Amino acid sequence: MRRLLAPTFPFDPRRVPFFYGWVVVVAATLGTLLSIPGQTMGVSAFTDALLATTGTSRLAFSNAYLLGTLGGAVLLPRAGVLVDRIGVRLTAVWAGLGLGVAAWALSWSGSVVEGLVGWSGLDPTVVTFAVLALCFTLLRFSGQGVMTLTCNTMLARWFERRRGLASAVRSTVVSFGFAFAPRVLDAWTAAAGWDGALRGIAWTVGVATVVLAVFLFRESPEACGMQVDGGVAPAADDRAQPRPAEPSATRKEALCTRAFWVVTLGLALHGMVITGITLHIVDLGSENGLARTEVMSIFLPMAVCSTVSGAFLGWLSDRVSVRALCLWLLAAESLGYALSAHLGSGLGFWLAAAALGVSSGAFTVLTAVGHARLFGRLHLGAINGASMSAVIVGSALGPSAFAWSREFLGSYQPALYASALLPLPVLALALRSKRAAR
Repeated sequence: MRRLLAPTFPFDPRRVPFFYGWVVVVAATLGTLLSIPGQTMGVSAFTDALLATTGTSRLAFSNAYLLGTLGGAVLLPRAGVLVDRIGVRLTAVWAGLGLGVAAWALSWSGSVVEGLVGWSGLDPTVVTFAVLALCFTLLRFSGQGVMTLTCNTMLARWFERRRGLASAVRSTVVSFGFAFAPRVLDAWTAAAGWDGALRGIAWTVGVATVVLAVFLFRESPEACGMQVDGGVAPAADDRAQPRPAEPSATRKEALCTRAFWVVTLGLALHGMVITGITLHIVDLGSENGLARTEVMSIFLPMAVCSTVSGAFLGWLSDRVSVRALCLWLLAAESLGYALSAHLGSGLGFWLAAAALGVSSGAFTVLTAVGHARLFGRLHLGAINGASMSAVIVGSALGPSAFAWSREFLGSYQPALYASALLPLPVLALALRSKRAAR
């Protein structure tokens, strides 16, 4: 095992004719895309099929998703420490295998519920809730949690001065992939059935992640005898001018800063509302008079806007402060959530797609750049783990809040209007944070 995890296996990154960090960008991009089955846009493609198969209500399904996502959030801070301790390669392997197992288990959820009810005689509603919650816990923890955390941490460790450029390259692909994924998964489901698609996803993710992590993932440039941003590490007696010291905060120190919470709350709000919208997208479209195919088409313009926004903000992030990136994210969030209450109007549909796409692009950039810029690379896994835990808590609350709005207020509009107000206090906090001005 030690040989398999050596920086020189299966090849020495120093032999690559260009800086290996750019290979890391490709690896982190592919790893993040492989996390899609554990993201809400991945689950949303199977929501209606799971509702029909298990016979559960939309509110109960959302609450099971809430409990599973919260379970993943509780475990994630420890996973962040684990990234710092055992490294990104081994962590990614376990995350990929866990995500594959979760997708496989979810594909059999209907049969498992039927078998458990017949064996135990328990209430089918209780059994269904428990099975879905367990599947969602592993799915969300492995995919949205550990896999995303590992890729973000690895990318940030390989770059400092050019971190924004590297993030722009990655964001161009990831933003488009995330926004376009529901259409791909919807087509896969139509071709193979929802359970067949999930089993195909399980094999694809499990095998691809192990191969990707073993062959291309590397811990850091220093571990490979190289320097951050490129070059070979200097000899011990080299008297060249040292690089300026980067920040080096611990997780405890980061948690005590206003800047940490500005970035984290902005990301968590995006996770909460986008999760709520995406998981209920078909029903939200129906409320606005749109057929399934019509409302699912929103993901294409979202993908385009997310890609353009992510590429531009990634390039810009080397030139502007973290605060500026947060303000961009928060403004796009507030506008996009309010407009999503009016998908039935032609102009509202396109403006909502644009604003949601822009906020998604900003989200992707900030997850890669924000905390690394503010707190350095030394304890980045632990810091990112704490931040991602808050993001997952947000994404846990979103679907239940939207389902509650639909169930008891008769519409998704109250939840969307309330969501549009939430970024405003975070925006005020950002303006008061001196550290975020870096």
